[in-house]
Amino acid sequence: MKLLRGPIFFSVLAIIFLASAFWPMISNKEKEAVLINTILRGLDKMHYQPPAIDDNFSKKVYDLFLDRIDGGKRFFTQKEVNKLEKYKLELDDQANAGTFEFFDMTQTLMTEALDKTEKYYQEALKKPFDFNVKATYTNEGDDKAFAKNDKELKANWMEWMKYETLTRLNDKLDEQEKEKAKTEGEKDEELIAKSYEELEADARKATLKVFDDWYKRLRKLKRSDRMSDYLNSVTNVFDPHTGYFEPIDKQNFDIGMSGKLEGIGARLQTKDEYTKVTEVVVGGPAWKGKSLEAEDMIMKVAQGDEEPVDITGMQINDVVKLIRGPKGTEVNLTVKKAGGSIEVVNIIRDVVVMEEGFAKSLLLNTTENGDKVGYIKLPRFYADFDDANGRFCSTDVAAEIEKLKKENVEGIILDLRNNGGGSLRDVVKMSGYFIENGPIVQVKSRKGSPEILSDRDPSVLYDGPLIVMVNEFSASASEILAAALQDYGRAVIVGSNSTFGKGTVQRFFDLDRAISGNSAIKPLGSIKLTTQKFYRVDGGSTQLKGVEPDIVFPDNYKYIETGEKENEHPLVWTEIPAVKFSQEVYNLGNMNALIAKSMSRMENNEIFQKIENNAVRLKKQRDMSEFPLSMTEFRDWDDKMEEKSKAFKDLFKKIDALSVANLPVDVEAYTGEESKKARNDDWLEGVQKDVYLYETLNIMHDMLSTKVVDSNRRKN
Repeated sequence: MKLLRGPIFFSVLAIIFLASAFWPMISNKEKEAVLINTILRGLDKMHYQPPAIDDNFSKKVYDLFLDRIDGGKRFFTQKEVNKLEKYKLELDDQANAGTFEFFDMTQTLMTEALDKTEKYYQEALKKPFDFNVKATYTNEGDDKAFAKNDKELKANWMEWMKYETLTRLNDKLDEQEKEKAKTEGEKDEELIAKSYEELEADARKATLKVFDDWYKRLRKLKRSDRMSDYLNSVTNVFDPHTGYFEPIDKQNFDIGMSGKLEGIGARLQTKDEYTKVTEVVVGGPAWKGKSLEAEDMIMKVAQGDEEPVDITGMQINDVVKLIRGPKGTEVNLTVKKAGGSIEVVNIIRDVVVMEEGFAKSLLLNTTENGDKVGYIKLPRFYADFDDANGRFCSTDVAAEIEKLKKENVEGIILDLRNNGGGSLRDVVKMSGYFIENGPIVQVKSRKGSPEILSDRDPSVLYDGPLIVMVNEFSASASEILAAALQDYGRAVIVGSNSTFGKGTVQRFFDLDRAISGNSAIKPLGSIKLTTQKFYRVDGGSTQLKGVEPDIVFPDNYKYIETGEKENEHPLVWTEIPAVKFSQEVYNLGNMNALIAKSMSRMENNEIFQKIENNAVRLKKQRDMSEFPLSMTEFRDWDDKMEEKSKAFKDLFKKIDALSVANLPVDVEAYTGEESKKARNDDWLEGVQKDVYLYETLNIMHDMLSTKVVDSNRRKN
């Protein structure tokens, strides 16, 4: 991810909105008009492939937004949809004019729908359901039609509430049976004593709470929240990765990219009307103060000596805005402790580093082979664009490689599973650690010839055997690195059928920079827009297709469609001419032999066979759309489903033959602080259950056994 700092976009918009600098006051409607016009002009000038803003565009925005506000057909009837239909081909005109008649109509209709449907579910849950009647609950998903009228909509809600209650009642009956089977003294006598009627009432009560909480959250949404959804329906028609970010959303994105923030160092979540502390980040100011703890309920927030603000019922983003702040500033939190006492916790904000998101390494070997192998886990391609001294993944991975080399590892495994990408600059630099020099990726803008991004450093940081692990959630920068090392024949790529398939590059643009003066209209937020597509050095794109591993592992998503191709309005796959590339660092040798040996092991591995069977089961389960509504049939069906799932429970167990250890240089960092040690122990335990990593180690052993390397480059 690179920041867009060029002046072209700003100069165009500055001309368009120069008059805004002189507006004495501005209403919300005027601000929204400026906002959508600024976004559209920017996308038209800078997006890689902007669609025409016409009736076809309007139809796509209409369909996308309607699906997002009522994709389950729970709120609107066909009567309401008919009211919206008249705008279907007018949204392009409204966007250009900076008006929101369609959006305003959806908000009016949604408010009415919430009032109406809240009564439906509350009425449905007031009296017991008859689960003796044979019936079926149908969940047709996208194929479901809108209810013809209120009567049909209410009937749909009644059926839905019956199904939701049935699932909870079934769970309660199962819990009761388990309690009855326990030995005396361990039983929950209160639960055992409950009648079927009492359990059914408890199930309805639990269902009611879930839906009441949901409706409270829906009603708390502000116009700006819903406007963000609408604006993103507009931007997502350009492509799924082009979007509008409110200031708090951009701040959260930057935190994810840099791995640090200025604040107190606590993770929060909404619980009922309150904000609960779920975790205190080790090393942060809250952790150092020892006064704020997990499970504390935050009631009020005060800035220094100012009057505290009661945050009861406030949205989590608004709470975060109050609690975050510049380093060195003071915030006072009035909290209710788990024991019931009320305390005021004083915290001086500081820089908080989210260590768990950074690169880290381990030493691995197996009892069968005894090879000493280095393992690097990279959760994302992070980069602190605003701080030259901040954390960059390329620098961190280089440090991990150096540490592993000092341990004389015989090979390295780089794990990019679930890595959604990030900094383009860092992936180019990181790829260069494994080759002498040469092109890494081709990047093509809207106009002109492709730009070749190359590693220009002839040195090689690591010249030994290398395997890169990926899965269907490895995207963007992960795909660039995997594709480059695959094309160069430098590494074996292992993983699921293919990676995510995101072959586009995005840049952020601060909308405030488009408009001179007039602070009343700001902050407007930012847009992240697709400005380029990237291509492999062989000329092919990863867009939609992803990277196909050299050795494919079965996984639970094997038969479920995932990735970019499942998104709405993705850019198409294309290709361009290849560029010359070569490397003389490491020769992979006979890839067919590596593949054959791995396939043979997996075919004879009980866990991999179970994973394959589980993938089939999950596909069938996902495709189900009808469920029984009678208690007898439902419990019979649920028992069969449970029986099938039992074969796949605890699928990943400790692999005794796999040895996992921290590097000696890292041990001290994980032994000083209890929570750090606990997280590290959890990580080590998870790694030791990783059958995919175990097979990757076996593949590494096959590579080491072949000894097919270029003696001119290798030092051993």
